Amino acid sequence: MTDLDHDIKTMIIEELELEDITIEDIDTEAPLFGDGLGLDSIDALEIGLALQKRFNVKIDANSEQNKEHFRSVASLRDFVLAQQA
Repeated sequence: MTDLDHDIKTMIIEELELEDITIEDIDTEAPLFGDGLGLDSIDALEIGLALQKRFNVKIDANSEQNKEHFRSVASLRDFVLAQQA
């Protein structure tokens, strides 16, 4: 697990107040929504805002790619790295 993966997992747990979930419980490649971690659209908004604040990235609310960016911790990591490049 990279430092950025760790930071994103920590951010998700803190922002969504997932008290019963640890960093080790979140599979980097597993889906965040639906059958994976079970997050919903409200959670996506909270994660998006937290990403913007914590990692200084810009998220286009109308982008067709958002669903793919928010698919997993790995895809969020790749999105953050691409934005910071």
